[in-house]
Amino acid sequence: MSETKKARAVGINHVAIEVGDIDEALAFYGNLFEFNLRRRSDTAAFIALGDQFINMSKGRRQATDDARHFGMVVDDKDAVREALEANGVELLPGRFLDFLDPWGNRVEIIGYDNIQFTKSPDVLRGMGLDNLEKTQSARGELAENGMGPE
Repeated sequence: MSETKKARAVGINHVAIEVGDIDEALAFYGNLFEFNLRRRSDTAAFIALGDQFINMSKGRRQATDDARHFGMVVDDKDAVREALEANGVELLPGRFLDFLDPWGNRVEIIGYDNIQFTKSPDVLRGMGLDNLEKTQSARGELAENGMGPE
């Protein structure tokens, strides 16, 4: 059997979630996060995350998420926790900052400073976030995987 060349997975371009109503979804997420809207229609909205995006599609057909989730990286995890509490959004039990949106999408909030995930300097500058830094632990994790200074 001959070996075929395989493409290498290099990242995630976007995450698609189903919501009940586009206006309500934009209002809900707008109460929690500062974001730029790339474009929208009656049935979809695209929220820019620098070089990535979230695609919100109208019409939730799936059951509420339990273990299935997406992790959203933020510059200030404590500000998200405060916004969730101020908006009466229930935090899910566990060691992470997880919540369900009104349509049952499970979201895990992760601080940029404490994980291996990294945006390029150009993307951070374009987002107005060029002052973000990583913890020593996150820098060590990057270095262990050959992606940072040793």
